[in-house]
Amino acid sequence: MTGIGVEAGAQAARSRALAVLRVRSRALAVAVLPAGAAVILLTGASTGHLVGRGWDAARWAVGVLAVLVLLAAAGVGLVVARARPATSPTVPVPEESAPDLYRMVRDLADRLEVPAPSAIALTPDCDSWLEDRAHSAHGPPPRPAPGRPAGPRTPTPPVLVIGSPFLWWMRVGELRAVLAPVIAGTGPSAHPDIAAARRFVRGLDAAVAVASAPGRRPPARGLCAAVGWVARLLLRGCREHATQMERGVAAAASERAQAVDYGLRIVAQEQVGLAYAGWDRLLTRVALPAWRMGRWPSRLDAGVVAALTELSRRDRLAEGFTSRLGERPACDLLEEPGAVDEAASLLAARLFHGGPATPCSDWAPVDWQAYPEEVVDRTWRVDAARLHRVLDALGVRPSRHPGTPDPGGPTLARVLDHLATGGTPPAGPAHPHEPLRQAPVPPAPPADGGGYSPQGPPASGDVTRSGGMDGRGMDADGEAEAEPGTDRSVALAARLTAELAREEAQAQRARKGAAGALQGPDSVVWAPGDPGLPPFPLQPHRTARELLADHVTAMVCCAAVDTAGAVPALDWLDGPSLLLGGERAADLAPKVLTLIEDGDPGPLRDWLAAFGIRPEKPVRLV
Repeated sequence: MTGIGVEAGAQAARSRALAVLRVRSRALAVAVLPAGAAVILLTGASTGHLVGRGWDAARWAVGVLAVLVLLAAAGVGLVVARARPATSPTVPVPEESAPDLYRMVRDLADRLEVPAPSAIALTPDCDSWLEDRAHSAHGPPPRPAPGRPAGPRTPTPPVLVIGSPFLWWMRVGELRAVLAPVIAGTGPSAHPDIAAARRFVRGLDAAVAVASAPGRRPPARGLCAAVGWVARLLLRGCREHATQMERGVAAAASERAQAVDYGLRIVAQEQVGLAYAGWDRLLTRVALPAWRMGRWPSRLDAGVVAALTELSRRDRLAEGFTSRLGERPACDLLEEPGAVDEAASLLAARLFHGGPATPCSDWAPVDWQAYPEEVVDRTWRVDAARLHRVLDALGVRPSRHPGTPDPGGPTLARVLDHLATGGTPPAGPAHPHEPLRQAPVPPAPPADGGGYSPQGPPASGDVTRSGGMDGRGMDADGEAEAEPGTDRSVALAARLTAELAREEAQAQRARKGAAGALQGPDSVVWAPGDPGLPPFPLQPHRTARELLADHVTAMVCCAAVDTAGAVPALDWLDGPSLLLGGERAADLAPKVLTLIEDGDPGPLRDWLAAFGIRPEKPVRLV
């Protein structure tokens, strides 16, 4: 297959690859320049032309300099050649576990007249790309496909990385159309100049990472700093050429792929945007609360289908989507889609939240049927228990309402009475971050220690969020302004923030030790010295007022479940939710905000009375 656009893009990529290789050649020339000068001086002495004390001193000086420069160049070259290039964390898909998927990819490569990818892997993200893993540090190269013998000088084709949400949401034809321009990129990648330029750039990038690794002694640290300086200098010299080379490769691949399923690709691109929106919503609203409780949903990709189906129903697009969902999904190309979904879900939890690489007692999988009980209900009761611990530390008296079966028990009425009374808050610690000595924090339960940060998305009854630096809003002049609320709500929110930060510090230390104990020789370390730290944390910062609103909402939900027969539920788009009489309670957030900001419990009490929720009855806590 040839074309003007394909040839132009490939020619531009090759010319930029040669420019990158010229940077390497110039660096090599600079390294051998002192050696060349030393050879000239030695040759002059042997022929009797360059004689005398001055020339002898020059020969010694240039000779020593040449040896030092050659040793330094050899050291830098050895580090660049031996350094392991970074690879994306993925779930490998062997050919025996997805023969239909490999067959589709190879058929697509044949139609595009390009080499087939050497292997296929999945990533928990809505993207697809080619990744070169031909470096010896990544293990032996994969065996060539049947009927495609690879010669000794033929570059190993890259690995095709596919976003796992695409396999579950897209149909087979749509996935084929989306992957066509990606697979077409293996054609330019097979060119020797482009492959050599990419190896050089990846080696420099890996050398910078090696030189920046901490924990070395002063002599080694100095040598690594020199290697890193040289590698960065060469990267700056070839950065622009490498960027333009990749753009040329992408342009050539796009032009080549236009002859395959072009019309279907336009429709499939719409599904890419939908899959991205559903995946982001599922991670931040549904998966994140479970991760914070030490549970990771084991069917995230299947959850994307449920979330997007619910989105289509709410947006009145169900008719078109229903006919589309009747076609064969791309996940049918896998032999065991459930096992692949579980592996991708665990990798997503590690990438976006942190934690061990294998399930354990504090990091267990949860299916969607058990999500309301194991995640939603437990989250509410943990937050409610924390709220009452803080009230105990502040010296807030239990509720004295008539007819209370347990006057000293944790009741919603205690929270309402405290926040409804304006004025000076009860005596407590002199500083918000001073430990709450009246009620020491008990050890966190196992299921509550697996989260990365308590600063996650809101619980049921989502509250409108707007916060700037230090959790405060910003006025028109860019200056921080105080959060709205009564004295009691502000004081309670400050104590909750301190308590939450203290619990998170304990959980982080426990998680770091557990992740380090489970760290294997082939495990990925996200950050030096912290095996459990995720590289892409999702948690947005929550202000003190938002934390208080979430805890009060959790207390209301606990009272509704225990006294009015409400049930916790999972909303695919909004996460944890409360069902009252089979209907979702969507009007709770404004009433909680009125209580916190204005100290007016009237709207919330009316809402409780309308649904038969008794705030004076104690609730069950964790």
